[in-house]
Amino acid sequence: MLQGLVAGRTPRRLRGLLAIFALGCGALLAMAPSALASVLRVGTFNGKAGGYHTIQQAVAAAHPGDWILIAPGDYKEAGVTNPVGGRGTGGAVLIEKAGMHIRGMDRNGVVLDGTKPGAPKCSGSAADQELGPLDNEGHHVGRNGIEVFKTAGVSVENLTACNFLTGSGGGGNEVWFNFGDGSGLQMAGGWRGAFLSTTSTFYESKDKPFGSYGIFVSNTSGPGIYTQVYANNMADSDFYIGACPDCNTILDHAHAENSALGYSGTNSGGHLTIQNSEFNNNKSGFVSNSQNNDDQPSPQDGKCPNGGIGPTGTHNCWLFTKNLVHDNNNPNVPSTGAAEAGPVGSGVVLAGDRNNIVSGNLIYNNGAWGVLLVPYPDTEEPPPIAKCNGGTDVILNGKHVCYFDDFGNETTNNLLRNNGFFGNPSNVDLAEISNLENPGNCWHGNKAVNAKGELVEPTSEPKAIQSPPHSECGIPDAGEPLTSSLGVQVSCDSQFFAEVVECPTGTGTKYPRFEKVNLEALPAQKTMADACSGVPRNPWCPKNAIAPPPYPVPGQPAK
Repeated sequence: MLQGLVAGRTPRRLRGLLAIFALGCGALLAMAPSALASVLRVGTFNGKAGGYHTIQQAVAAAHPGDWILIAPGDYKEAGVTNPVGGRGTGGAVLIEKAGMHIRGMDRNGVVLDGTKPGAPKCSGSAADQELGPLDNEGHHVGRNGIEVFKTAGVSVENLTACNFLTGSGGGGNEVWFNFGDGSGLQMAGGWRGAFLSTTSTFYESKDKPFGSYGIFVSNTSGPGIYTQVYANNMADSDFYIGACPDCNTILDHAHAENSALGYSGTNSGGHLTIQNSEFNNNKSGFVSNSQNNDDQPSPQDGKCPNGGIGPTGTHNCWLFTKNLVHDNNNPNVPSTGAAEAGPVGSGVVLAGDRNNIVSGNLIYNNGAWGVLLVPYPDTEEPPPIAKCNGGTDVILNGKHVCYFDDFGNETTNNLLRNNGFFGNPSNVDLAEISNLENPGNCWHGNKAVNAKGELVEPTSEPKAIQSPPHSECGIPDAGEPLTSSLGVQVSCDSQFFAEVVECPTGTGTKYPRFEKVNLEALPAQKTMADACSGVPRNPWCPKNAIAPPPYPVPGQPAK
């Protein structure tokens, strides 16, 4: 037996037990030694056939710590595999084995396709959509694409997913690391998603199946990373990070286009960094919020746990930095639910957020606001798990509303250009609505570029927002009230209170309104330079080491 272990010929059952043992001993950043891992191959690559025709077949046959390589092809995985102990519908590909590595051999050529067998690749035809099995009432349950469920040490890399749509059981997530959706609990453990593309080519209305989220993670305590990722055409958001008080997550080199929200993060705080990314041509570019929904616990709070020090020397650990946020003026995108209220023409929106840092970004050509800090009055009926933690229960229009104010956020050293060009009252570069809070929000070091190319003071509401007291961090302060001109304009733009508050008349107020959804094609994206990197030797990677070093999860951001 010992000779077999040394030679890498460990029996498969023992390999699985050893991999689990390694994870149990805390090896969450590096998986079981590659000598213990098998490489399962799906499809045919460079004329060499693998042993499996579908991805889920390979997943079912694999053991913890194994690799699955996928040849270029259009993979229309049948049905849904539901996770044990999960809620709602499952995934076309479901991963519940620790330490597995799923990798396509070409990001643009390996397509996990949610349409029916025989349909053209990622077809936009209604007749070609595969909506999942029927529930007890005869409704399609919907499907997710790849779902990693409550499992540590998994990586998913170098592939595309399209057209996984919602149904009665949920669904609509193209790639999802799900560590306990709706449980109010978080799971620790490394995870990695890299060189991933997601899209939906189908949308009829918010009342019919649609692609909801492109690239998604929920209930994680990390460490985790999404890097070199792209998404478009999503009815909620291209990227979503939620239900993690201390996420220990990095979103790096992401590109979000043509969706209701380029990014959405609900109740996601602590150590969370969004960097080196681009958000454009969405209704709203980047939106983080507190909400009294099933992504518990609320509220969103970027404060460092245990009084730690964050990246700017404060006690804030949530960081949005080195990003491009531009041209988010598009109302003609898929939309649904709370995402419909994203104010068109907004670059960065923090709604009911606390203790975040927005620093070192280029924010331009957003017609309403460049950076907008606002409260979040959650008017939706909450599930039983939601208790309005961190919010205030108020009565609005006869309804109980969980009201989250925004405070303790620092917006600093951003460069702004040509924001607020819709020209409505209070459309500016920097804007804040908040009550008197201790600490208040603070603004300093931000610059705007005028038409002459000169650096000038950004336009703002309140006026002179980078003068005391608004420029000082850590002291009591307030922004504009909800009843201010700014409050009226935000309400008008978002139509959040459309039932009780109308847009002002006689002031020329005008925001772009929805006419018709325009879906954009999925552009080719950068693939991995070497899809064999880190993989044990196999017929598709014949020059690799038999036992390369353990593959790092989550590893480092990709360049």
